This record gives sequence, structure tokens and C-alpha cells, in this order.
Amino acid sequence: MEFNQKLFVSRLRELLDEKEITQKELSSRIGVSEVTVSRYLSGDRTPRTDVINSISNFFNVSADYLLGNSDIRNPYENHQRISESIKDDKELLEFWEVLKEREDLQLLFKQTKQMTEKDIRQIIKIIKAIEDEEDAQN
Repeated sequence: MEFNQKLFVSRLRELLDEKEITQKELSSRIGVSEVTVSRYLSGDRTPRTDVINSISNFFNVSADYLLGNSDIRNPYENHQRISESIKDDKELLEFWEVLKEREDLQLLFKQTKQMTEKDIRQIIKIIKAIEDEEDAQN
């Protein structure tokens, strides 16, 4: 994973503000000193991998989001919702297990947040039909 210091600082500040968490509280939750958190926020220090993981777990965002490698805060949250929507259809669920790894569809999956389970199921069926048709043509 590449590290974008400026974006990391910006996102960490944003998360602290959103959750109304102080630097002191974050430091105690992730096991570093308050001074260390302050240095992360000033850009004077780069967090270790284990600290990035602790921060991302605390704020329920992906490490990729924190590091600036993705604009999707938590892709797995959407994945879980989709899995729940199709759990009673084994064929769709198996298809979903492969589909959810496709980077080119992550934005689409993000949009499912406002959809009903029925709509989600229909979209996965449509994607499967398209994939099946493409496979048959090849």
C-alpha cells in the first residue's frame, strides 16, 4: 500500500471531527501516546502498519481509505448487506463471492446503501445474466 501523508492527515482529521473524538481519546484507543497522534496529524510522523490497522478498525474504515488508495470508506459494509440480500439463493451467493472482488464494480456496490433487498437481488441477477452471456459468447 502506498502512503499519501497529506490525504492520511486530512482523512484522520475528518474522522476525528465526525466522531467528535479527541486526540487523547484516540491515542488511548489505539495504544499510542497523545504526542504521537499529534505528530500524525501534523504530518511529522508516519504511523506503523499496525497503528494504521488500529485506526481503521476504530473508525470502521478500510486501511486503503485512510491511506488514500480508495475513496470507499468501508467496502465490506456494502458487501455484507449484499450478501444478506441474496443469502437464500446459493447460485447468486456463489457468484457474489467472485463478483465482490472486482475493483471495477466497487462504485456500484457502494450505491446499494439506499436500495431494498429486492432491488439488490435484481441487480446481482442482471450482472450474472450479463456475465453468463459474455461467457457463452467466448
